[in-house]
Parts: sequence; C-alpha cells; structure tokens
Amino acid sequence: MLGIFVAGILLLAMPELRNNAGLSFNLFQSAGSKPPPLSFAEAIGKAAPAVVNIYSTSYDTRPLYYRRQPIERTSLGSGVIMTFNGHILTCYHVIKDAERINVMLQDGRILEASLVGQDPHTDLAVLKVTDENLPVIPQSEQYNTRVGDLVLAIGNPYNLGQTITQGIISATGRGGLSNYVSNANYADFIQMDAVLNEGNSGGALVDSNGTLVGINNANFKTLDRNRRIKDVAGIFFAVPYALAKRVMDDIIAHGRVIRGYLGISGAEIISDAGILVTGVDPLGPAARYGIRTGDILVKIDGKPIESTFKTLDQVAETAPGSELTFELLREDEDKKRTTVSVTVKVSELTSS
Repeated sequence: MLGIFVAGILLLAMPELRNNAGLSFNLFQSAGSKPPPLSFAEAIGKAAPAVVNIYSTSYDTRPLYYRRQPIERTSLGSGVIMTFNGHILTCYHVIKDAERINVMLQDGRILEASLVGQDPHTDLAVLKVTDENLPVIPQSEQYNTRVGDLVLAIGNPYNLGQTITQGIISATGRGGLSNYVSNANYADFIQMDAVLNEGNSGGALVDSNGTLVGINNANFKTLDRNRRIKDVAGIFFAVPYALAKRVMDDIIAHGRVIRGYLGISGAEIISDAGILVTGVDPLGPAARYGIRTGDILVKIDGKPIESTFKTLDQVAETAPGSELTFELLREDEDKKRTTVSVTVKVSELTSS
C-alpha cells in the first residue's frame, strides 16, 4: 500500500513519467541554466594559425607612348603550412608567373617564400619558408572524406583578413572540371558549399576537429545567355588531402610529380561494370601490349573496375616501370575473357 501511495505521488508530481518519458534530472538544475552553445572555436584554434596569406608579385610590360614601362601586379591567395620545415601548400594559379612571393602568418610575421615546385594538373604548388616555431595544420593519413561531413573553409577573402565559412561535403570524386575550376584538369575534386571568394584559393578545408580535409580551390563557373562567365552560388571545390599530400611529397622529393601513363581513353558502361576503351594511343603502353579500341576492361590487378576516373587515377599513381594486369572482354571474340599485363610508362603530364 505504501508503494502504491508513493507511486501515485510521483505521477502527480512528475507527469512526464505517465508517458514513459523517464526521469529528467533537469529538476535538479537551476531554472536559468542552458546547454553550452555548439561551437567550432576549438577546431579553428588548432587549424587557423597554420593558414597563411599569400601575396605574389609579377611584372608586366605594356607599350606607353613608344616606351615600355613595367607594371607591378599583385595576386592574393592563401596557403597551408604542412611541415615544421616550412613547406606550404597552395594553388598553382595563386603564384603563377610570380617573381616574388610573400607569406604573412596570423601572428603578424611576414616571410619571403621560394617556389619548390608546381603541378598545374591538380592546380597545386609547394612553397618553402624558413623560420622558427612555425604552426603546422593537424593532418590524418587515415582521414576518410564522406558526403555529408561538416567542413570549415579558412582563407583570406578579398584581403579582409582570415575568415571562416562553414558547409558540408556535397560530393566527392568530381571530374571533368577543367573548364570550370581554375586551370586544373583532374578527376578527384571535393564539392562542398562552404563559400569561397577571391583570396580563399589555397586555404584549408578542415573538419569539425580542425583536421585538414583538402586545399580550397575555386567556385563553379558557367556561361550565361550572353556567353559571359559567371559564378554559381553554392558549388565550390577543393583538392582532397590525400591527393594534395601525394603531390606535395613528390614535389619535395623529386622537384616534380611523376605519373604513370597507360595511353587509353574510356567510357563507363551504364548497364554493366567495366570501361569501354574508346581510344588507344598508338605509341602508348596499352597499344604495345595489345589493348584495342572496343575492349571492355573489367578488372585491374584482380579487382573489379568501379569507374573510369578511379581507374585512370590508379594508373596515374602507379610508378613508371611497374606492371598492371587487366582482365578484359573482346567483342570480336564473343566477349572472351583475356588477361593483359601492361608496363606503365612516364606520363607526359609529369609536371616540372
């Protein structure tokens, strides 16, 4: 009887128990207390000091009353300090044709940077500065970029000073963007909606923990009805960290990026897995080892082929002189499965 009486008192005092809502401990909190606001200040505090402003200067000469007078041009961009030795990743178009490059850190230091190397095909460049106590951005070799991840873009838009914008990853592996994204021509861009403006190029794209996700590149562009180029709101791109890191390591080690070359072009087959070979370079390794136009590539090194972009990306990342084994179907042989081993050679896209 006592238990029933106590239960009745509790139900009257706490009506939420009638709906199986459970006991809320908010009763023991002060009426004015609130949960802490959601903030990414800690993540920005880890990453932002390693994002620098880049000012590149070039000189142009134009006729002026039968004389040529040099004109100084300054380009604005951002960069990311990647190593304690002072290596900085930025976009190639930020420092293209520059004769002098200055880097400003967030603590006010201004350093002159030298160009280690560039890779126009991914629109990346590596700079080098020399100083002590350089901040380095947090990085993770195991980072897995997923659609829907929250990201923060850090840069210096319009030279207003370091600015943070926020969005989510909209897509990964975007390719065929050479007409829309700076002067890059690569098939592995991150698409996101964190706003980028002039000066953001080369800055950091980080996750909610402040870990580097990619190097900010540019926004999507298209043509209006008058065939004039215009920016498209809400569609922006970044080079993913894994690709940017590989390019940087190659440039530091060799002064250039060395890519493998197969010598084919292809199209995905909608109804089935594999790549239809639509063109073969007659002087390339694919032709030399027997791959022909019309062949359907279904496996590479024993693994099913997922897409044209991923396959050509795998070839590009293969060291020249290495061997790749392809399993293919041949139309004129009733789609008989054939295995072809190809020795990859140096790509003409190798940057200098």
